[in-house]
Amino acid sequence: MRKEKVVIIGSGPAAFTAAIYAARANLSPLVFMGFMSGPPGGQLMTTTDVENFPGFPKGIMGPDLMKAMEDQAKRFSTVCLAEDVKKVDLSKGPFLVESSKTQVLADSLIIATGANAKKLDIPGAGEGEGEFWQRGVSACAVCDGAMPIFKDKHVYVIGGGDTAVEEAIFLTKYASRVFIVHRRDTLRASKIMAKHAQEHPKVEILFDHVLTKVSGDKVVTHVEIEHVGTGKKEEREAGGVFFAIGHTPNTAFLNGQIELDATGYIQVEAKSSQVINKPGVFACGDVQDKIYRQAVTSAGSGCMAALDAERYLTQKGLS
Repeated sequence: MRKEKVVIIGSGPAAFTAAIYAARANLSPLVFMGFMSGPPGGQLMTTTDVENFPGFPKGIMGPDLMKAMEDQAKRFSTVCLAEDVKKVDLSKGPFLVESSKTQVLADSLIIATGANAKKLDIPGAGEGEGEFWQRGVSACAVCDGAMPIFKDKHVYVIGGGDTAVEEAIFLTKYASRVFIVHRRDTLRASKIMAKHAQEHPKVEILFDHVLTKVSGDKVVTHVEIEHVGTGKKEEREAGGVFFAIGHTPNTAFLNGQIELDATGYIQVEAKSSQVINKPGVFACGDVQDKIYRQAVTSAGSGCMAALDAERYLTQKGLS
């Protein structure tokens, strides 16, 4: 069985940045990009214009950005496999990494598998034909809120926690009015955040309501909401819908071998990418970041992971 100095699991900005840095350090990284688990490239593969990644003053399409990162990693002799990792054995080093086709041993392992935004199965809000995902439907206000399609429009945020309130208030910079749609009669957000939402002049909370349909032409133009008590439905004009109901980190394949926090994110040591209690295993990107979740912060943490892995290998005499 072949042995690699660095194996990277993932294919988003964190994974490819880690690969670029590791490759330039002559560590010859092997990247498992995934295949059936989702398109290699992560969430940016379903994103249209990316306008907040440095170096692209006119913006860049999400898939184009990821293709450029992949090409840059391969330029430095990174090997990329379009295979899903099924399991890993972290009980001892070198670590066993196994896909459906390949088994390798890894002196160090970088986990950059990301997190998927939770969505609701609402007609019109998906990615299918005639639906409006990334054409007015999003799961990241900070990423997409400044897009022209939301400017001076009514937008709807689905959720009731701190994230929903934060995204709603952020969107007031661009939208003419922001509606928080929450199925309960009180917000789950902290008291201070709930107070901010209730007192904001551009925010309205629709308690005891659910959003049941998204419609439009080329972009979102209307939503349908329903009162959970009476069942009464109402169609309203809308320029956008934002899911703000959390994310699910992609950690199931680790099978409990790594310490996770209460919401499933990998825990790393302070100011490091080093996974707690697993020397030689590093985590970067959204799989360990539940706060920022941006392409640029993911890329930065990928750089950290590669540098940390290089330092670890040097200390162990494995580089």
